[in-house]
Formats: sequence, structure tokens, C-alpha cells
Amino acid sequence: MTTFRTVSIDGLDIFYREAGSCSNPTILLLHGFPTSSHMFRNLISALSDRFHLVAPDYPGYGNSSMPTVNEFDYTFDRLAQIVEKFITAIDLKKYSLYVMDYGAPIGYRIAAKYPERVEALIVQNGNAYEEGLREFWEPIKAYWQERSPENADKLRHLFTLEATKWQYINGVQNPEAISPDNWNMDQPFLDRPGNDEVQLALFYSYGTNPPLYPQWQEYFRKYQPPTLIVWGKNDYIFPAEGAYPYQRDLKDVELHLLDTGHFALEEEGDAIADYIRRFITTHVVKEDIIPVSTRK
Repeated sequence: MTTFRTVSIDGLDIFYREAGSCSNPTILLLHGFPTSSHMFRNLISALSDRFHLVAPDYPGYGNSSMPTVNEFDYTFDRLAQIVEKFITAIDLKKYSLYVMDYGAPIGYRIAAKYPERVEALIVQNGNAYEEGLREFWEPIKAYWQERSPENADKLRHLFTLEATKWQYINGVQNPEAISPDNWNMDQPFLDRPGNDEVQLALFYSYGTNPPLYPQWQEYFRKYQPPTLIVWGKNDYIFPAEGAYPYQRDLKDVELHLLDTGHFALEEEGDAIADYIRRFITTHVVKEDIIPVSTRK
């Protein structure tokens, strides 16, 4: 059973989903833009018999607090600090990190700081290499260079219902298999007064991530976390070019390119769950996991 909880971090309510026994290996699930822990709902159900799963919403997303940009510093450094404090607050000692989209720069900041805590990486369309930033990023890169109202206005269409739906539909095999609950869940959060400024602040802050890529790559090379890559190969935002370079720095890496788009869990969730179950059991579990249904 999934539980829905809230913990106070620096005066903010941080919402999270949790399922599975704490005695089983933990997987910390870090979501992308413009969604929330909702993106992991089916994966949590699929894996909670054998793993302990935790998925928080960042400030400004989902059911967590949304302070204004004048009340909170919406940067990736700050989001990573919040997630780091969240990890401490709920007493996670060791975990595998599932990173997707925004979850990658947040998760890699934490992993590089506390490498001894990370038992494995699961990477779904999350970038750590320059090769993965192509055409989609050109107007955002212009905003990094000049944070002007004109450049900001060129990005506001990305907060519309049309753009949110596009992120879920583009590149999939069967659009009719993608539930509209996804964009109908995300869009009301994006439409909250002031949330557009939150998103623009994070678009600008994303420019702090590429300069950190060499540090994250050094973390990969030095600590060699076992890594499972499950990547929607038709993703226009984070194309498959961003998946291959991980193989340069990681020795124990397993790469699966899936015939779907950005939110690969929506169409290939069963396959991803199977890959995770086998990979984590092989690389992390030191003894037999007892399913929740049979544990005394």
C-alpha cells in the first residue's frame, strides 16, 4: 500500500509517496518537469512488494509547498539541499537513486556529495553530458545568456496545457495508451498564480548544471555506481545522444533504449519495472528479499 505523507523541511511542507518495507532496499525516486511524484505511481505499485520506494515532490511542484520566488530561492542547488534534508528527515541511510529530467541534476549533486550512500543509479532521460542538450534547449540557453523579459516570454509557452500534453505524447508508439490524467494532473499546478515565475527561475538555474557535468562524470569514474539506463529514445527534450556517454565513465552499466518518448514510464512502465527488479536484485541485494505478502 502506498502512503501519502508530508514532512516539514526548512518551514516547507514536502509531500512524498512511500511504499514497501523499510527492511528492503530503498529506491529514491526524483521526478522531472513539469510533473511530481505522481509520475512514479505505477512503478511504486509494481515494485513495492520487494523494495522500499520513496518519491518526494520538490518545492513548487505537486503537493509540496509553493513559496513565491521572493520567498524561496528556486535553484537546483537549493532543491538539492531540500532533498538532502528530506533524506535525513526520513532517515534514509542507503538507497538507489532513480533520476529523471530535473531529478538528474538534483540527484547527482547529492550523489557526488554522499557517494557512500548511493547503492545504484537508475537513469531515465536525465542528462550529465553536453551531447544530450540539443535543439529543444536553444531558447533556454539564450535565456541563460540574457535573462531578459523578451527571452523569458519565448519560454512561457512551455507552461501551457498544449506543451504539457506534448511532453507526454511526443515520441510515443500509441498516443491512445497515454492517460490524459497525466497532463490534467500537472497543468493545474503549473497554472497556479506565480508558478510561471518559479519555472522561469529554474529554467535559468538549469544553466548551472552543465558546468557541473565534469564533476558528476568524475563521480561516475571514481565510485563506479552500478547504473541502469532506461531511456525513451524518441525524446526530443533529452534525446538518446545523452544516454550513450554514460558508458564512457561507468564500467558496470546496462543501457536500454525504449521505443517511446520523454515520460517513458507511461508506455514502458512494465518493462522498466522488470529491468529494475532484476538489476537491483543482482547488484544491490545481498540476501533474499522477503516479499511483503509472506513476511512474518
